[in-house]
Amino acid sequence: MHVRGKITKDAPIGAQGWFKCGGGAEILFKPADIEDLQNFLSEEKAQVHIFGALSNTIIRDGGLEGTSVRLGREFAKIEVLDDLRIKAGALALDANVANVAADAGISGMEFFSGIPGTIGGALRMNAGCYGREVKDILISCEVLDPQGQKHTLSADKMGLSYRHNNLPEGWIFLNATFTGEGGAPEEIHKHIAHIKAKREESQPIREKTGGSTFANPSADDLARAGLPLDIKVWQLIDQVGGRGLCIGGAQMSEKHCNFMINTGSATATDLENLGDEIRKRVHEATGITLRWEIRRVGKKNPDKISGFS
Repeated sequence: MHVRGKITKDAPIGAQGWFKCGGGAEILFKPADIEDLQNFLSEEKAQVHIFGALSNTIIRDGGLEGTSVRLGREFAKIEVLDDLRIKAGALALDANVANVAADAGISGMEFFSGIPGTIGGALRMNAGCYGREVKDILISCEVLDPQGQKHTLSADKMGLSYRHNNLPEGWIFLNATFTGEGGAPEEIHKHIAHIKAKREESQPIREKTGGSTFANPSADDLARAGLPLDIKVWQLIDQVGGRGLCIGGAQMSEKHCNFMINTGSATATDLENLGDEIRKRVHEATGITLRWEIRRVGKKNPDKISGFS
């Protein structure tokens, strides 16, 4: 196969993620650009794993078989367009998009400063915080299908809902175009600073974490459980003794108990088992099955299992 990007065997991809643990990739390909990725996909017949910044991903301790693709800085470009629009590559950090928009006097994207990770991940899960989410500002995005063919999808074709979109799992986000409103850059930056301060006060952002572990339950699930419709997932976790709960080196944060952290010695198995324990406790107490926001991929390794501490 002729590619211009870099191919590495036995790449330590888990250690490169935000949790800083987990297995490796049998083969890791970093494409030089979109065309290189298209050529690779058109020739590669087996299913591939696609990654960006590895911000909300657990690579299981047994690693990844086959070929994994990790997007590089060629996919991180941010461009200011006319008519208060921003075009951002899939690997662009959400916080960087917020700052570029602010510098250009475009408001409405400040919430990105409160979301860890990249635009590709934000598109995949319709990320949001502080009252706004991706679907509120998305115009369109460019994607590749598993065969490497490029498609442009309007926002209404994405089927965006709470932490969900209808795009098949094997499709790859390349970039997205967002729209905002005009505003004074200094005021927009003040709003960003306020969001960042609130986030630092309430979340363990300086730990080895992947952001929110579970999505908030739907109103229907809460109603069936006889719970208030405004209850948040962190409250359910707190109620079942999840705050500070540890398995090996994995812990549900004392600061925000919907954030799972690697305290320094966690394996990927510790992290996943801790999440599953939380899900089990919440289901037994309420009947609600929590939905993971953290992506878990690869083979499990039973030798890595630790106990409660």
